[in-house]
Amino acid sequence: MLLVVLEHERGELVEAAREALTFGRTLAARMGSELHAALIGADDDALVAAAGEYGAETVHTCTHEVLSDYGPDAHGAVVAQMVESLAPDAVLACGSDRGNEVMAQAAARLDAPFVANCTDVVPGEPWSLTRVQWGGSLLEDATLRAAVPLLTCGLHAVAAEPGDREEPDVESFGADLDPSHAVTMVRDRVVQEAGVTLPTAPVVVGGGRGVGSENGFEALEELAELLGGRVGCSRAVTNLGWRPHADQVGQTGTRIAPEIYIAAGISGAIQHWVGAMASKHILAVNTDRDANMVVKADWAVIADLHDVIPAISEEIRRRRSATS
Repeated sequence: MLLVVLEHERGELVEAAREALTFGRTLAARMGSELHAALIGADDDALVAAAGEYGAETVHTCTHEVLSDYGPDAHGAVVAQMVESLAPDAVLACGSDRGNEVMAQAAARLDAPFVANCTDVVPGEPWSLTRVQWGGSLLEDATLRAAVPLLTCGLHAVAAEPGDREEPDVESFGADLDPSHAVTMVRDRVVQEAGVTLPTAPVVVGGGRGVGSENGFEALEELAELLGGRVGCSRAVTNLGWRPHADQVGQTGTRIAPEIYIAAGISGAIQHWVGAMASKHILAVNTDRDANMVVKADWAVIADLHDVIPAISEEIRRRRSATS
């Protein structure tokens, strides 16, 4: 069987879990195996039904007092114990931050290889894999020999599509966990303010080291508000403590796809470019005409962003005032 580890949040399967099951249906067919799912920390009927809707023939549920919420150590331990007890032919999760984290934990406990972010998997001896590297800027072909392949499919590598809507069998799995497995655990959540988010914003105004300071982002915030967008930043900015990590655009941050990305004072290192390259249009504002972001941009203004950004905001206000 192929065992798919499901990610869920507040009683619902997340999109990554649906993608993993969709990817898993194709892989299970290639393997000639049944498609099973692992539901860790919950046994809700609605979650089980959703797993069946996307193709799971059997759902293995695991509840325990340690599994009060998500914790990579505890979830990874459960996956490792399922591998040893259920003897699946392979284990798959989606390559979200959580999916990769859990599978890496399981692989470490099993002393087994783990291949992340696959876009295509062909079982055999050895298995043939195509996986995403550098945030999607290149694809790597690889082979894998393992007693039980541990894999994740690339996030958004497939579109989540329901299967045959069959009602799955349910089997309870008893995990051997203790308080040490809760060393890292989600204890609380903060609900973000409603409105446009960085990944979905139609306009993103990004700032890099060239903004100069935390206070320098006030002009970017003003422009983003006028345009109904959000402010993003480079990794250098988060490292300096000027903006939170949630605002970071890049390979280790958020991948954006706005109608326009206004990149102010950003050099455009490859790690940042990976997160911004899906933007429909890019306007770069920089004093360095040879900066990577300037070279790749659709339009560029070679000038000081502290002059340009406020001028754009002022022009927007002037035009709106003239038409009101």
